[in-house]
Amino acid sequence: MAEEKFVKVAGTGSYLPGDPIPFDKIGEFLGEFTDAPRKVMRWIERSKPLMAEMLDIDHCYYAIDPQTKERTEDHITMSVKAANQAMEAAGVKPEDIDLITFGSPFMEQIPPITTRIQEALGIERCAEMAIHSNCTSAYKSLMVAHDTIRYGRYKNALVLSTCINSAALKADYFNQEILKTEDAFIRWFLCDGSGAIVLQASDTQSDGLYLEHSNIESIGGNKPSAMHNGWPACWENLVEAHNRGYHHMSQMFKLELREHMLDTNKITIFTNGIARFIEKYKIDISNLKFFQLNMPTKHIVEIILTECEDVVGISRDILYTKVSNMGYPGPPAAFICLDKIVREETLNKDDMILSFVTEVSKFMQAGFTMRYC
Repeated sequence: MAEEKFVKVAGTGSYLPGDPIPFDKIGEFLGEFTDAPRKVMRWIERSKPLMAEMLDIDHCYYAIDPQTKERTEDHITMSVKAANQAMEAAGVKPEDIDLITFGSPFMEQIPPITTRIQEALGIERCAEMAIHSNCTSAYKSLMVAHDTIRYGRYKNALVLSTCINSAALKADYFNQEILKTEDAFIRWFLCDGSGAIVLQASDTQSDGLYLEHSNIESIGGNKPSAMHNGWPACWENLVEAHNRGYHHMSQMFKLELREHMLDTNKITIFTNGIARFIEKYKIDISNLKFFQLNMPTKHIVEIILTECEDVVGISRDILYTKVSNMGYPGPPAAFICLDKIVREETLNKDDMILSFVTEVSKFMQAGFTMRYC
């Protein structure tokens, strides 16, 4: 068996499309609902100020032309822009990349998106893998690259996560006549973005940031889905799907979501999950400098911060999030925020970054730790 390698974070990159759109302009930018049921329309108008307080988001980014309302980017173009930043920071060329892993809720193309990104970057030959798993998909793509590099299978991995949520948020996407409040809720926080990381095999652990631990779990086996669409597990007639609203994304919110976020011990599943992660790998958090928590619901974040301080010993003072400044692009948020840390913050020897996520479609969880050496 080959000697285990250290895994260096050789470069990071991120891309947010367009100009920042203020929170109070989101409906105007995505298009207002005009044909939804009267009850839903009244709820939307009544809820706007409440959502502003609950979500605490200043502005979002969308891959939409502000005048024509046409799409300006796709998952490939945004991935390439973030990837080029990360590769430049790492000092690697396309021919150096021998693995691409991509995580996103978007998996509709044939051939797969990883091969299209490979082509767009000019990489003649490499291994590739696409992972469809909502907000944990970025972490899963990172874990796959982490393990394959440290065990010697590959040397340079490009890890990507991109999401263009706005395509499913524009008013003309919906069958408005059957719109529900749960379908409209996500329009206030989901947005677009892309993040990239270049991981590199290293014989030593010095002069840089290193990925130390990565972990995933799914704990939703006995919980209902809190975010979902209506697509069946097979191809469906698109006209029929639109008529039935299969394509609408719905999410629980407020008390209903909070109920399912609680575990049997009345602690949130997030806090219990991060406690298991720390215990599993015997992680010493004494040098934890940045606690990366990307979640768009302010009151749940406050609950989690209090619990993490009391149960796990993570101070709320080291919270690092950019959701207020960019909205929530889903899985890429972890990589985008990591890029912000690397480019905008100071890391000293032994400083640690801990990132953790709970996604609510079926309560999957994931986390990673990185240390500066």
